Amino acid sequence: MGSGKQRSYSELINVGIIVICSCLFVVNSDSDADADAGAKWRRPPVERSCANAYEGRWVYDESYPLYDSSACPNIRKEFDCNECGRPDHLYLKYRWQPDNCDLPRFDAKDFLWRLSGKKIMFIGDSVSLNQMQSLLCLLQTGLPNTNIIGQSNDTITTVIFEDYDVSVILFHSLYLVDIQVVENVGRVLKLNSLKDGNIWKNIDVLVFNTWLWWYRRGPKQPWDYVEFDNKILKDMDRMDAFRQGLKTWAKWVDSDVDTTKTTVIFQGVSPSHYNGTEWDEPEVTNCANEKQPIVGSKYPGGLPEAALVVKDVLRTVKKPVHLLDITTLSQLRKDAHPSSFNGFKAMDCTHWCVAGLPDTWNQLLYTALVNNG
Repeated sequence: MGSGKQRSYSELINVGIIVICSCLFVVNSDSDADADAGAKWRRPPVERSCANAYEGRWVYDESYPLYDSSACPNIRKEFDCNECGRPDHLYLKYRWQPDNCDLPRFDAKDFLWRLSGKKIMFIGDSVSLNQMQSLLCLLQTGLPNTNIIGQSNDTITTVIFEDYDVSVILFHSLYLVDIQVVENVGRVLKLNSLKDGNIWKNIDVLVFNTWLWWYRRGPKQPWDYVEFDNKILKDMDRMDAFRQGLKTWAKWVDSDVDTTKTTVIFQGVSPSHYNGTEWDEPEVTNCANEKQPIVGSKYPGGLPEAALVVKDVLRTVKKPVHLLDITTLSQLRKDAHPSSFNGFKAMDCTHWCVAGLPDTWNQLLYTALVNNG
């Protein structure tokens, strides 16, 4: 991050970075006493509970959403459904209810207090950006007068909450493993190479995500060949490639990460909703008219194969890694995508509205960090 030049929020906007990690955020300042303005969002300190918070159902809750998205003015146009004209707001009124506990409401002050002096880094694709934007909104609206500064370069975006010395960082990585330009060959996806780990390994909290780009083909595919076991191939089975890339990441965790100092979290596969057959509506081809979650705790289509691969690989990791197992609970939220209510007016049933579902991901992240001490 040494190449990142410190900038105010307005300067960051003017930079106009095209890459996904060119996100935002706010510079606010005033007295520490104003931090208590977020008290209405807070509950008493979280106890160690909700060990299995990923099994449950969605329930209507009039107290939701956790914040007013208009009070978080720097949400990217991909995710700002309210600003982009979404007329229905029922999707904001659902709370995740685990079967065996009550999920603690997100507490911005407690979150930053627990991470005082530390750095949390989201590493992945636009789904990681989606989650980071949600977390920044939760923190910014919970503590509206805390001092915030931003730093950015082509790969890394950092938002620093100065009053707590907490850095929230996004590292843009589509596959986690490396893409390198090889002379006389072109761009090569190297399934056995993970050089960026030298940057990641000393961060206090790491939240990894990858999946969205593994089946990308055509002009937007960012590589020309794939290398595995010292063989350069034109292509290979994409699910096998995904598995091998994750195995490389898992070996890196075991060999390079000191988990007595660094908490490692892997976000489960974030689902999309383009095939109504998966939720017993075979005539539906996107999420455009979906306004409510699926009732109950089971998704008719079952887990995607990629989620099973993630769980298989995580079982091989010897060091502690927490699976932020958001797949099923997100599958139930066919109503929570931007659909056409985004800055591009294109159908998007892959990403998620902010405010919305990613706020629950961050409640679960908060709970995981509390439970892991």
